[in-house]
Amino acid sequence: MAVAAQSTSFLKLFLTKPSFPITTTTTPTNLSLPPTNRRPLFVFPPPQAQFSSPKKNPKDEQQRLSFTISYLINSCGLSPDYAVIAARKLLLDSPERPNTVLNLLRDHGFSTSQISSLVKKRPVLLLANAEAVLLPKLSFFLSIGVSKSLLARTLSSDPTILTRSLVNQLIPSYNFLKSVLEADEKIVAALRRTTWIFLEDHTKNLVPNINHMTETGVPEKCVQLLLTHFPEAVMQKNHEFREITERAKEMGFNPGKTTFVLAIHALSGKGNRSIWDKCFEVYQRWGWSEEDIMCAFRKHPHCMMLSERKINRTMEFFVKEMNMAPRSIAGCPVVLFFSLDKRIIPRCSVVKVLAAKGMVKEDWSLTSLLVPVERVFLEKLVIKYEEELPELMDVYKGYTTTL
Repeated sequence: MAVAAQSTSFLKLFLTKPSFPITTTTTPTNLSLPPTNRRPLFVFPPPQAQFSSPKKNPKDEQQRLSFTISYLINSCGLSPDYAVIAARKLLLDSPERPNTVLNLLRDHGFSTSQISSLVKKRPVLLLANAEAVLLPKLSFFLSIGVSKSLLARTLSSDPTILTRSLVNQLIPSYNFLKSVLEADEKIVAALRRTTWIFLEDHTKNLVPNINHMTETGVPEKCVQLLLTHFPEAVMQKNHEFREITERAKEMGFNPGKTTFVLAIHALSGKGNRSIWDKCFEVYQRWGWSEEDIMCAFRKHPHCMMLSERKINRTMEFFVKEMNMAPRSIAGCPVVLFFSLDKRIIPRCSVVKVLAAKGMVKEDWSLTSLLVPVERVFLEKLVIKYEEELPELMDVYKGYTTTL
């Protein structure tokens, strides 16, 4: 298809990875606004073209409104209340154009509920030219490795991307992200976290924040990690980002380590800071001192982003079932992240049986028990003793708790 070929050709733009730090003056994807003497380019027909006519006939307007509401309900799956609200933003003359939009979405794997969600949030998309405007954008994201299922989930959650220019916004954003992240897989991962990674002017916050990390001594691989998995942290206002990086250094984090950027994420935004404070309170209730908490935070920053329920359930098991001192867990906070039912309880049950029979020492460490992958654990603590304790695998699988 000619349109698809045209959109694919956009991706063949020559990408040169700039040296860090990135400068806004030389960035080829600078998103400057067009000169004000230019006429605006509408992705959809101008509002006045959609909703006004030289002579308004109340009867015709009522018919169009009735048709629009009926179409939104029967073809798009909106509830009557939402259909009335959406109809205030567009009036349809016929089903021809919106049908091409719906068919395009269905062809790209959108479910009925996803189409309904998209239309509910951006009803004006029904007026878009499916072949000339929407298809090239969908083809573009598929060409960089976004799966149809992910694309449908992403756009139904936030269809704003479909209202932005492919040439002036989406491709320049992609080129910038490619220059920093290098791999399309990482760009797709960032998109999965937030669509705004393609919508925000990267010269506003992303470039200054990335430059600041580089100047602070953060390795390129750590910059990529933060932008890939926690792009919201890198997109915050520059003065706030600088304050957070300074706070992380004051807490004892080394900018040259991965834990530094994970700490930036944990300290970023009101939501994360609220979770951090709540975790602090929960750990204190388990008898951890402030130094215990900070020690755990420096070892694994995301231990301050766990839910209260997750912390309490795991700590309760270690303390009550495994007779461990609460403060001892602060030295290996990684164990708090493992699944209690799928990893912690099965493995601890095996060790308790082996220790009771004197086949292993009782002073084993949590990390040596819980960190190894399943294959290694089974070889060292289950298969090794299967001749003497053939039922040990049943203990591991939860079929029995005693031998």
